[in-house]
Amino acid sequence: MPNDSHVAVRNARDMLQDARHIAVLTGAGMSAQSGVPTYRDAQTGLWEKYSPEQLATPEAMANQPNLVWSWMLYQARLMRSVEPHEGHKILGAWQQELNNSGGSLEIITQNIDDLHERSNAEVLSHLHGTTFTFRCFECDVPANYELPPATPEQLAATPELDQLVLEDPPACTACTHGFIRPDIVMFGEMLPQQAMDDALRAVRDADVALVVGTSNIVQPAATLPLAASAAGAQVIEINPKMTPLSEDADISIQGTAREILPELYP
Repeated sequence: MPNDSHVAVRNARDMLQDARHIAVLTGAGMSAQSGVPTYRDAQTGLWEKYSPEQLATPEAMANQPNLVWSWMLYQARLMRSVEPHEGHKILGAWQQELNNSGGSLEIITQNIDDLHERSNAEVLSHLHGTTFTFRCFECDVPANYELPPATPEQLAATPELDQLVLEDPPACTACTHGFIRPDIVMFGEMLPQQAMDDALRAVRDADVALVVGTSNIVQPAATLPLAASAAGAQVIEINPKMTPLSEDADISIQGTAREILPELYP
C-alpha cells in the first residue's frame, strides 16, 4: 500500500540492494519527462486531440496510407528529437552493473520510443512494438528502412491533420504490392506473442518488479505486476498518481521516474 515518500524510498532502496534479478516495467510516464506526449492526458495527450480510429488502426492505414504514415513519421521524429532523462540513464548503468556481476535487470516497456536504448540499455520486450523498426503492411517481412533526420520545421508544432505534409509510405522490397509501416501495435491489434512471453518469464524470475510510470490499466500489460507478485517477487511502484496497483504493491512511491530512480540506485 502507499507509504510516506521518504520512508518508501528508503525501504525500496533496501529491498533493491538485496535483489539479484530485477524486472522493470515502464509506461508512458517514463517517456513523458523527456518530452514525449502521453496518449490520453487532457489537452496534451495525442488521442485527446486526434481520433485513434482515424490515425492508428490497420483499417485507417489501408484506407489512407499516406495520412497514417505521415502522422506516424511526425511522432517518430518527435521521439527522436528528445533526449533520455536521468531515470533512463540510471536503468542503463544499473543493468550493466547487474549483468557484470551475474545478476540481471530486464526492461519491459509499453513505450514505442528508443529512449532506453539511447541510454545504453537493452530492452527485453517492447510490448507495443517500436517506431524505429519497420515491416511490410501486406507481407509482414521486416524492412530495412532508416528514419530520415527531421528538419526544425517538421518539429515546430503539433500539426493539425490538414496541415500535415503527406508522404507516401515506401514500397516493400520483398513483395510486389505492399508498403511499409512502423512495427508498432496499432489499436485493435494483438500484442506480439514473443514480447509477452518474454515479459512474463522476466517478471516470474524476478526478485523485485519495479513498475515505473504506467497507469496499470492497459491490458494485458497490467497483469505483469500481478504475475510477478504471484511468483514471489516484491513489487515497487513509482508513479505521481495512485493507480489500480498502488494498494497491492509492496511499496508505492508517489513521484516521477526522473526524480525517484536516481534515489533507488544502490
